[in-house]
Amino acid sequence: MRTRQPSVLAQLAKFAAVGGVGLIVDVGLFNLLLLHPSQSAAWPMIAKSASTVCAIAVNWMGSRWWTFREQRRSDAAREGLEFLVASLLGSGVALACLGVSHYLLAFTTPVADNVSANVVGLIAGSAVRFAAYRSWVFADRSARGPSQSSATPKVTTTVAPTP
Repeated sequence: MRTRQPSVLAQLAKFAAVGGVGLIVDVGLFNLLLLHPSQSAAWPMIAKSASTVCAIAVNWMGSRWWTFREQRRSDAAREGLEFLVASLLGSGVALACLGVSHYLLAFTTPVADNVSANVVGLIAGSAVRFAAYRSWVFADRSARGPSQSSATPKVTTTVAPTP
């Protein structure tokens, strides 16, 4: 029996809505942390990392309970770990954009930090995340054949010698 698979467009719309809530958490917390006076040259990266972790938690809940509801797994801990890895991969794209802009190109204003991390990085990182969530974290496991399942035991047969 095959589970009902939602269309890519429906999932993409839900993904965008959940991501919008995560974006509000991420950008809001990032800017709140940037207001904190710090002498550390790494403060923008620290602030972005902290806001990203909070947004990942919000996004996992929304993705698990709404966007990919039909594909969520009973092993929530493993699903959560895979979601975290996929999210960090996508977030690494945003951090790389921020790092290049802030440290390599010397665009160090809060506006420049926001554009690089929360516009350019968000678009590129979101594409990476959606692909990883759909194809790995919340992949339709019911479509796996017996040869693709890691839980399928190997069967060995022996042929008796003929007299």
